[in-house]
Amino acid sequence: MSLTLSPPITRDWVFQRLRSPVDPAPDPGFMRYVHPPERTVVPAAVLVPLINRSDGLTVVLTQRTAHLNDHAGQISFPGGRVDDGDANRIHTALREAEEETGLSREMVDVVGSLPDYDIPTGFRVTPIVGWVEPPVEFDPDPFEVAEVFEVPLRHFLDPANHQRRSDEINGRRRNYYAMPYEGRFIWGATAGMLFSLYQSLRA
Repeated sequence: MSLTLSPPITRDWVFQRLRSPVDPAPDPGFMRYVHPPERTVVPAAVLVPLINRSDGLTVVLTQRTAHLNDHAGQISFPGGRVDDGDANRIHTALREAEEETGLSREMVDVVGSLPDYDIPTGFRVTPIVGWVEPPVEFDPDPFEVAEVFEVPLRHFLDPANHQRRSDEINGRRRNYYAMPYEGRFIWGATAGMLFSLYQSLRA
C-alpha cells in the first residue's frame, strides 16, 4: 500500500504514528535475520534523520569510506555501538550522528524509534527517528564518511521501490531488502530499517 503524501506529513503526525505503530504486515517467504538466543549481542543505535524540506521530507544517509574494516563503501544511517557513557539509545544515536556527520544534536527533535534490527555481525540496532528543521549543515568526518546525502522520503514510502533479494554465502541463504535510488544501492540493514519506517508510517 502506497502512502499518500497530500497533505504534507507533519512532525506531530510522524510522532503519533511511531507512538502507536501498526502491526507489521507479514512478508511470506522473506525471513529476516534474528540473533539466536544463545548469542551475546552488541547494542547499537542509529539516527534516522528526517529533514523538513520545503518540497517534502528527506531522509539523511551516509556513504561510508572505502578503507573501513566494516561495511566499507556501503550506505548507512549515522550511528554505532553503545558506549559505557551513553545514557540510552537516543544518546548513542545523537552522539554518533554528530561525530559522523556534524549534525548538531540540538537540531534533532526525537519523535520516536523503530523496532530493533539484528544484523549477522552481532549488533542489535535501535533506529531512532529524528525531525530536523532547516537550515541544516553537515560536516562529515572524512575518516568514516565519504558523503552525506538526502533521499526524498516518498521514495521509500512507495512499495514499487522495495526489492526483495537473496544470495548465498558459505552455503547459507541470505535474504535482504534493497531500495536503489538514482544509482545508489541502498540495501541490507539500512533498507530493512527503511522498510520498518514504511510499515510504521503506512496509511
